[in-house]
Amino acid sequence: MSKTNTKPRIAFIGIGLMGSRMATRLLDAGYAVAIRNRTPEKCIPLGKLGARLANSVADAVEDADIVLTSLAGADAIETVYFGDAGVVPNAPQGSLIVDLSSVSPDIARENHRRINAAGYAHLDAPVTGGVSGAEAGTLSILVGGSKDNLQRARAVLEVLGNPFHLGDEGAGQVCKLVNQTIVHIFIGGVAEGMMLAASLGVDATRVREALLGGYCQSRILNIHGDKMAQRDFVPGGPLEFSVKDLQGSMKMAAESGLELPLTASVLESYCGLLEAGQGRLDHSALLLAYEKANAPIRVSLDKPDILP
Repeated sequence: MSKTNTKPRIAFIGIGLMGSRMATRLLDAGYAVAIRNRTPEKCIPLGKLGARLANSVADAVEDADIVLTSLAGADAIETVYFGDAGVVPNAPQGSLIVDLSSVSPDIARENHRRINAAGYAHLDAPVTGGVSGAEAGTLSILVGGSKDNLQRARAVLEVLGNPFHLGDEGAGQVCKLVNQTIVHIFIGGVAEGMMLAASLGVDATRVREALLGGYCQSRILNIHGDKMAQRDFVPGGPLEFSVKDLQGSMKMAAESGLELPLTASVLESYCGLLEAGQGRLDHSALLLAYEKANAPIRVSLDKPDILP
């Protein structure tokens, strides 16, 4: 038997910005991968790399040992998992379903209950590290569920990045919301800092470069700060997802009696951009909300906006 045939069969549902890159890594690692996306044309490039292009979710999962999903939110997960042609009625009994999507911890726990009751194993395993991390295989994978199920999935997940076991079901989603809260507050801090430099007549691009060697050096300053400086708002991650994540953080905080004033401020700015029809722009487009509030101050006056 060949080495490839000893590997678990994978179904990957959700071939978007992140899913396409994760599925590519699995194909490169020699896994047999069946793929399905709501818009099937997004699957075509992966078909050329050896993926099986399934006609439906049911077709994709029919012989899968492990099902990976990377979906846009709770509504998509409900349809893909529990619809008539979905994962749960059609995957082989006992297969392991790993959800790489970001949803609320409550939904993750309820999905875990329903999936287990139907005879399947489940992990919530949202990821962080962005498109660049998905391409490089350096994602942090935040896992909730049993250690035994993580062990079943470990070799597959390690192709995508570094899995961390956080605790029982839903714990991965709690960690993801903590991550998103910190990330988006930091994006807001970078935007405010660059606006401050621009308002005082100092080149914000040069300020960012200088600070990369200092105490506030970070991936956010490096990647999102550069996108702000270049005015490149083509999404690595669309800000409409930022709104969803921060609303989840605020809901969790309210249930715990906790106030998050920085999160609330950043969320308000993101919501303004979403209401203005800019939800598909990159997270770094938060800069545009600060520029609108402080017109005519603008970062990188000599550069036009790069839009999707």
